[in-house]
Amino acid sequence: NLSRHDEAHSPHDLRRFGFDEPVLATLRGRLATEPALRRNERRAGTTTWRTRVILEVRHLRRRHDWEPAAGRVAVSLPEILPAGFHQGSEVEVYGILRRPAGPVAEGLFDWARFLRNKGIWYELVTRDLRDWRPVDPGGLRPSLPRRYATWARRCLSRGLPEEEEEVQLIWAMALGWRTALTDEVAEPFMRTGTMHLFAISGLHIGLISGMLVAVLRVLQVPRGACVFLVVPALWFYVAATRGQPSAVRASIMMTVVVGGWSLRRPGDLLNSLCAAGFLILLWDPLQLFQASFQLSFFVVLGLALLMPFFEGLRERLLQVDPLLPPELLTRWQRMQHDGARLVLGSLGVSIAAWLGSFPLIMHYFNLVTPVSLLANVVMVPLGGLAVMSCLGSLATGAWFPGASELFNHAAWFWMHLMTGLSQRAATWPGAFHYVMAPAAWQVGLYYAVLVGCVGGRLWQSGRRQWLVPCGLGLLFAWGAPAWARRGRTEVVVLPMNGGGAIWVDAPGRRNDLLIDCGDEYQVERLTLPVLRSRGVNVLPRLVLTHGDVRHVGGVGLLAEALPIREVVVGPHDFRSPSYREFVARLREPETAGDTALREVVGGDAVAGWEVRSPPAGTRFARADDNALVLTRDFVGTRVLLLSDLGSKGQGALLAAEGDLGAEVVVAGLPVDEEPLMPRLLDRVVPRRVVLTDAAWPAAQHAGAALRGRLVAAGATVLATSEAGTVTLILEDGDCEVRLMPGR
Repeated sequence: NLSRHDEAHSPHDLRRFGFDEPVLATLRGRLATEPALRRNERRAGTTTWRTRVILEVRHLRRRHDWEPAAGRVAVSLPEILPAGFHQGSEVEVYGILRRPAGPVAEGLFDWARFLRNKGIWYELVTRDLRDWRPVDPGGLRPSLPRRYATWARRCLSRGLPEEEEEVQLIWAMALGWRTALTDEVAEPFMRTGTMHLFAISGLHIGLISGMLVAVLRVLQVPRGACVFLVVPALWFYVAATRGQPSAVRASIMMTVVVGGWSLRRPGDLLNSLCAAGFLILLWDPLQLFQASFQLSFFVVLGLALLMPFFEGLRERLLQVDPLLPPELLTRWQRMQHDGARLVLGSLGVSIAAWLGSFPLIMHYFNLVTPVSLLANVVMVPLGGLAVMSCLGSLATGAWFPGASELFNHAAWFWMHLMTGLSQRAATWPGAFHYVMAPAAWQVGLYYAVLVGCVGGRLWQSGRRQWLVPCGLGLLFAWGAPAWARRGRTEVVVLPMNGGGAIWVDAPGRRNDLLIDCGDEYQVERLTLPVLRSRGVNVLPRLVLTHGDVRHVGGVGLLAEALPIREVVVGPHDFRSPSYREFVARLREPETAGDTALREVVGGDAVAGWEVRSPPAGTRFARADDNALVLTRDFVGTRVLLLSDLGSKGQGALLAAEGDLGAEVVVAGLPVDEEPLMPRLLDRVVPRRVVLTDAAWPAAQHAGAALRGRLVAAGATVLATSEAGTVTLILEDGDCEVRLMPGR
C-alpha cells in the first residue's frame, strides 16, 4: 500500500513526464476534495483570499493535443472559487505546473514535504477564475454532506451576525470551517496550547457518540442495535466536516470503542489505539509521516500510560478517613471532595496530554506552552459546552427555530469566553516560549524513555533506581547539540527579493543581532518565522542600516511581535516614513518602552562588529550611500557587510583608514549602481560574495556582467534570488557555506 502511494506505477503518472521545470499546462480531472478557502488579513487593513483544492488529473494538454495523465495535483487560486465548483466536479484548469517549492530557510514549513506525505508531487498555480472551466456546468449536484454543511452554517448563525469572529469560530469548531482561523485569530490559541479544540477530533466525536448513545438508551434501544445507528451518524458528521484527518482518526477509534461496548467487551484504551492505528495505516501508510497523526496518537498514548498514575495519586491525595462511613460526611464535605476530584482529574488529563505531545509540538511548531497545563483545564470544558450548544442548535434547527437560536446564543457566549481567556492567558509571564526544534532522533528518544519508564518494566518495583539515570541521559541527549554549537557563529542571509535581512546567531544570546528586517510582507512571511524557529523570544539588538523600505519597512510590525532591547541606527535621518516614524517613537521616553536607541558612526562597535561607515561628519544625498557598513574578524575569517552601499558611500569607505580586506562579503544592489566597484573590490579581495538581489525586475537582479566581474576577481558568487537562504558557519577559523537543499 505504501508503494501504491509513493511510486509511479501508472505509465501516465505525472512524474513520468519529467516536469522538473515549471511549464504552462491545462489539466482536466475531478476535484478530489472540497475547496478550502484561506483568508489572510494584512496589517494595512486589506484582506486577501486563497482557495486550495486537490485535483485528480485524468488528462493533460501542454500545446494542442490532450494526453492521458494520472496523479493528484494541489491547485491554488488567489480568490474565492464559486459554489458551482465542489468535490466531484469535472473541471479544466490552466496554469503553471511545477514541483512544490521547499522552505526558503531552515526551520520553516516545508510545503513540498507536506504534499509528498499526501502523495502529491505537483502543484498548479492559477491567476484568476478565467483559468477555470467546468467540463459539465449543469452536472453533478453537491453531495449530501456538503449541502448539510451549508445548511448547518446558516443554522448556527441564526440570530447572530455572520461577520462576528465568535460566529466564524463556532463554524470552525463545530463544522471544521478553517477559513475563520486566520493567523491573527489562531495565534492566542496556538500560544496557549488550545488550538486542538478547533480540530474535529476526540472531543467532538466523543460528545456526539455519548449524546447519541444516551438518547438511544433512554429510548430503550438495545446495545447491539445502537452501534448500527451511532456509527453511521458519526461518519456522516465526518463527511459533513470535509473529512478532516483528525476527524477520521477519532471516528475510527470511536467505532472500535462503540463496537466493543455493543458487544459488552471490556474497554482498553491502548488496545483501541493500536487497532485504530493499524486500520488507518493499512489504508494510508503515508499518514504516519503527518504531524496531526503523530500528535493525536501520542496524546492518546500519554493518556493511556500516565492517567492510571495520576488517578492513583489523586485518590491518595483525596483519601478520607477509611473508618468514617461516607453517609456521615456533610453535604459541604461531599461537594468539596467531588469538586477536588473533578479539578485534579482535569489537571491530570492536561498534564498527561502535554507530556505526550510537547516534543512533537516543539519539533513542528517551535513552541513550548507551559500555560496549556492550566488553560486546558478551563478551555476544554468551555469547548465542550460550546460543542454541546452547537449540537443542540443543529438538532432543533429544522423544527424549532426559536430553541436553535437560543442554543446559538449559548454557543456564542462560551466561544466569547474562550477567545477572551486565550488572549489573556497568552499574555501571562512564561505562558509560551519559542524554541529551536529538536531533531527527530531526540523526539524518538524521549518517547522511548517515556514508554520504557511509565509503560514498561522500569516502573516495576525493584527497577525504579534506573529512572533517574534514564532521565539524566535524556537531558544530556537533548542538551548535547546546544553544547556542540557553543563556539559557533552563524550569519544567515535571508532572501528578501531585493531587500535585506541578516540574522547573526553568535555564542550567547546577548551578542545576537538582526541587521535590517525587510518590508512588512517579508517580516510576516520570513523574518519572524526564522527568528521563532531559532528560539528567539527577545531580540537583543536590531541594526537598521538605512531608510530603504525594502530593508526596514516592516520594523513596526517586527517591534509589535517581538520585544527589542536595543535599536542601532546611523547618524542620519531618512525620508522613509516607516523608518522616521519608528525612530521618532524610540526617541520619546513615553513611547520607547524598554527599547533603547543608539546612534553609531564609523569607528564604533556593535556586539563585536566594527562600524566602518559612514564616517562622522559626512552626509550624502542618497540613502544607499549613508548605509551602515559592519565588519568582524572571526579567528582569521573576516566578514564584511556592505548593505546597499552606493558609489559615493564606497568612496568614503575607501578614504577611511584601516584594512578593508575580507574573505566574505555580503552586499545588496544600490539603486542604478553596482556593489563592490572596481577600486573597492581591489581593496577587499573577497573569496566569497553573497548578493542579496531579486529575481525581478531586472534592475534589482544581479546580472551576468556583475557576476562575471566578481568571478574574474577570484570570488565565488552566490545570489539569494537563486540560492535562497545562505548560511555562513564560522567556527575555529573556518567558514562553511550552507545552502538550502535543492539549491
